[in-house]
Amino acid sequence: MKNIAIALHGGAGTILPASMTPEKEKAYKAGLQHATDAGYAVLAAGGTSLDAVEQAVVSLENCPLFNAGKGAVFTKEGKHEMDAAIMCGQTLAAGAVAGVRGIKNPVTLARAVMERSEYVLLSGSGAEEFARNLELPFAPEAYFNDAYRYKQWQEIRDSENFQLDHSEEKKFGTVGAVALDASGNVAAATSTGGMTNKQFNRVGDTPIIGAGTYANNLTCAISCTGHGEYFLRAVVAYDISCLIEYKGLSLQEACQKVVLEKLVAFGGEGGLVAVDTSGNLALPFNSEGMYRASKAAGQETTVAIYK
Repeated sequence: MKNIAIALHGGAGTILPASMTPEKEKAYKAGLQHATDAGYAVLAAGGTSLDAVEQAVVSLENCPLFNAGKGAVFTKEGKHEMDAAIMCGQTLAAGAVAGVRGIKNPVTLARAVMERSEYVLLSGSGAEEFARNLELPFAPEAYFNDAYRYKQWQEIRDSENFQLDHSEEKKFGTVGAVALDASGNVAAATSTGGMTNKQFNRVGDTPIIGAGTYANNLTCAISCTGHGEYFLRAVVAYDISCLIEYKGLSLQEACQKVVLEKLVAFGGEGGLVAVDTSGNLALPFNSEGMYRASKAAGQETTVAIYK
């Protein structure tokens, strides 16, 4: 089989064995495995990296354990505002949506923006109108109302605080995937529900091309998860690509420099998944853990949570 590979993440942060029950750990790993299988099946059948990352992210959006799609957290107003992006490494085409409500699979809408509009980034009610025009699936408010997410929100809804996903622990709840297909093309996709109790239509790095999501056949594909404000300021995804393109660093070296040195230096916590056109994978993070999985041709799926 040709050189194909996929890697995905389901969020990063203070994820410790002590805070996880065996049942919950098993459920997270099953969710990651299912998404990896969905994406890899596309690649194994000769499909595109774009299709693979979309399918993997859709799988994670449909799983309430992850802060994207069905599992999206509550805003200050008790709503769900979701962001997503997708990018093609072959053409540098990209599509993204920010602050959308009621969209069942935001990553699919992001791809529609890329392929069926003249734009890169649509937001809010305009993006929702675009989705309705294309008859993309919406879901009722109840679909997104996960009991665990609601409990998280109830704990801080009357304060000005926001939380990076889960309860008293710090978890940066974003999902994403990168892939290399048999034709040598890379792609990246990312999706998130943002921060619990976020206000003022806050948008993080996920839908910003070059910050949370980037793909370029000259270098690599990247999908990030972490404290979005830092990833925006560091332009993390594009910075890694630039280190490869202009400095000749390997994928591992570039990821190490940005995630474990540059981000750490000014307080940015999180991680990312990356793949280059040789099929090399990198899944670095500077937090206590990151929900992650990967699979390359001829290898078993690797699923992990902790350091």
